[in-house]
Amino acid sequence: MNRTAPASSFVSESAAFPFAITARGLVKHFGAVKALDGIDLDVPRGMIFAVLGPNGAGKTTLIRTLATLTKADAGIANLMGHDLATDPQGVRSEIALTGQFASLDEDLTGRDNLIMLARLWGFKGRAAKDRADELLAAFDLSDAAKKQVKSYSGGMRRRLDIAASLVVTPGVLFLDEPTTGLDPTARQGVWRMIRELAAAGVTILLTTQYLDEADQLAARIAVIDKGRKIAEGTSRELKAQIGSGYLHVAPANPLDLEKAAALLEQRLGNNVHRNAEGGQLSVIAASPHDANEALTALIDAGIELTDFSMGSPSLDEVFFALTGNADPDSTREAAQ
Repeated sequence: MNRTAPASSFVSESAAFPFAITARGLVKHFGAVKALDGIDLDVPRGMIFAVLGPNGAGKTTLIRTLATLTKADAGIANLMGHDLATDPQGVRSEIALTGQFASLDEDLTGRDNLIMLARLWGFKGRAAKDRADELLAAFDLSDAAKKQVKSYSGGMRRRLDIAASLVVTPGVLFLDEPTTGLDPTARQGVWRMIRELAAAGVTILLTTQYLDEADQLAARIAVIDKGRKIAEGTSRELKAQIGSGYLHVAPANPLDLEKAAALLEQRLGNNVHRNAEGGQLSVIAASPHDANEALTALIDAGIELTDFSMGSPSLDEVFFALTGNADPDSTREAAQ
């Protein structure tokens, strides 16, 4: 691997392997909890691949296992041509990991953090400083290079944290919930950076609690729940799995939400999903006729609607249909 590759060229030399990550039957226990229960994955090189799941589903455990931080109890995996069990050092030479929390020294400047890490990776003198400057420029942080990290905004910290994981050019970059806690503008900036990395050849495996993030970024998405992969495909394929007929309604009075949900479930025989903001209800309708009958029932019950429509499901609704959870971060405590 080229340890001094410029920031604009994040491409590993292991181009001979069509899949950056393959895994079969990965199992991991923590006491009585089975955090991973036979996970299979195939991630092509240069792809952004998202892993979705409720809190405690095993997302972080999966990343930690593939990154050699946690040893699997069973199963096999190969990363960039290196066997996870027999060649963990080879795996480490090809990967980088950015966890959920920043791993920077807040009292140092952004530039000093990167120089320190470059020296730890073996860059000498001027080369360490040059690498730091390349990364600062690549992630639009040059103007803040001499400021202490404690003064950075959340988005700047996240960009610097990811830059720090790229001091040595990786073939695979693991991002564990890369935009959690960021405002919309900062999230867009991180999304742009992730797309640029993938376009330059880096394979990215990310976990996220934001369904729109997976929808926007990922070429393929795996949904895991209770340690098992329960679905995989493109966003379009996952939406097609649960049908295209979704009735969306928005009651004018928030006090009518529960009554409307009960009526929709009674008429259509399917569970009703409330969106993240709480004001819209969505439910599978087998046909336009069924949807019209449900709307008539709402009107007859005196429930005024500000909006209604028929359409394909959102990824949020797909997640609800597959797992029974309205939010990937809404269930049991993590077992990771």
